Amino acid sequence: MNTPLTAHRNLVTLVQVLRKLERSRVPADPEQYRSLVTHIQDELRAHPRDAGLEALLAAVPELAELYENLNYEVAGLCRSPLEAAVRAEQQAREVIARARHQAAAS
Repeated sequence: MNTPLTAHRNLVTLVQVLRKLERSRVPADPEQYRSLVTHIQDELRAHPRDAGLEALLAAVPELAELYENLNYEVAGLCRSPLEAAVRAEQQAREVIARARHQAAAS
């Protein structure tokens, strides 16, 4: 039986390696990291857009970010939470306003 999760077994394994590499205390070799990301991107390109892939993208932020970057031309930042982007913009505006106020007071 080929369920959505077994169909994505390679992708799951590659993402587990990526997580270990990113969370390691030992700095990753840039070529190793680049090669791993390339393999993950190839897997993403080869897989159909199905429920299994959607479940993985929802569960693994690193994978969702790579997926979003691959599809940026046609979808923009379609997987990025809008609320987080709005909060970041509001915080940036507040910091800029405070900096302007401090500069004007000087």
